[in-house]
Amino acid sequence: MNFLMKRFHVRSGKVVLLSVLGFMLISTIAFAQNTNPRKPNIIFVLADDLGIGEVGCYGADNYKTPHIDKLASEGIRFTRAYTIPLCGPSRATILTGRHLFRTGATNQDAVGLMKPSVETMMPTYLKQAGYVTSMIGKWGQLPLEPADFGFDDCLKYKGSGIYWNTQEKGKNYLLNGVETNLNDNEYMPDVMHRHLVDFMTKNREKPFYVYYSLSHVHTDILPTPDTKPGEKDYYADNITFMDKLVGKLMDELERLKLRDNTLVIFFGDNGTAGGRSDAATIGGRRLSGQKGSMLEAGGLVPCIMNWPGVTPKNKVSADLISAVDFVPTFAEIAGVKLPSDKILDGQSFYPELHGKTGNARNPVFIQLANNWYVRNADYKLNQSGELFDMSKAPFEEILIPADTKDTKALAAGKMLQAELVRLNPAAGYKDTGDGTGRHANKAKKKN
Repeated sequence: MNFLMKRFHVRSGKVVLLSVLGFMLISTIAFAQNTNPRKPNIIFVLADDLGIGEVGCYGADNYKTPHIDKLASEGIRFTRAYTIPLCGPSRATILTGRHLFRTGATNQDAVGLMKPSVETMMPTYLKQAGYVTSMIGKWGQLPLEPADFGFDDCLKYKGSGIYWNTQEKGKNYLLNGVETNLNDNEYMPDVMHRHLVDFMTKNREKPFYVYYSLSHVHTDILPTPDTKPGEKDYYADNITFMDKLVGKLMDELERLKLRDNTLVIFFGDNGTAGGRSDAATIGGRRLSGQKGSMLEAGGLVPCIMNWPGVTPKNKVSADLISAVDFVPTFAEIAGVKLPSDKILDGQSFYPELHGKTGNARNPVFIQLANNWYVRNADYKLNQSGELFDMSKAPFEEILIPADTKDTKALAAGKMLQAELVRLNPAAGYKDTGDGTGRHANKAKKKN
């Protein structure tokens, strides 16, 4: 009996020891998992031709965007985010992190000459860190196919502003290289949303990056599925539907339990289109410039970033953000080392995402065709040497006389000129287009 009791105690001790060792092993694994969490998903929502005067949280007089406003109230809203004033060059800049005089994408047609053997786009960098990547929507003036630049998944329609198959370019779209019909009464933005949800569902166990390039609110401006009979203001309806899509995206992230580990960025590809800019007022005032213009509202766009547990809530930041900054920021988030043999112009705003000061960039550089400017918080200097007081922007830009004695203006002009000398855009690709940034030289193009 004593012998049996002794054996039982020994075996019990082994059981306890094994249990303790097992608990320690599980705790160690759990600790490792907590200290090495899965890389965050990144969803980059790119609105088409949407300026700050059409977003509620920026003070828009005539448009309501409650879902986008909620994204801002739960994250960071940037008031000085800049990109190129036209969609093709803007998208080239966002995806490469390089200025136009380096890529040659100085006008809409020239964008299509970029080659993957020369220019590297965002998905190629992120795939090094195990990301699966998708391009959904407008590929625009960008060349070849998204897969040629590293995207794993693609739903691409032709041209811009595609909504219904009644549009000439809207009769079909490419789904991972397969031409697919857009059916009668089928709304392209809904098709895109369903594909986005399907992509996220299939890849929920992996880190993913989505370049979600919306149809809204580029022309043609047509009725949405929610447009009421007799409604005449289709444009406001389109903004409302776009806002609804943002809300549906956030709901799906919650449903898939992906919300807490997903950075969502809402950004505009350029300012409001010219025919709509008079109505895109803030506080009853028209903004200076519009799409295609080198004035303030040509390149000043809505920029909202939301990452639960990381971005502070309801923060408004006046830090300068440039379209070239997304590549280094996403690379830092993913833990990717960028190449040292290629000039990348962006500066990571990763600290700003955490609500920290960081090394805020100063200034931004914006180019279209052979026109450019550098801008800091208070002044702007263009390629002609004209210096502007931007203290009343985005409503006014005040030209400073060449013979000014204002010491603050003179110091700013000297600093901005030094930045232009450093960048030396005149030594890069020269634009051979018609000067507007919209077209190549028509005679050369014809030949």
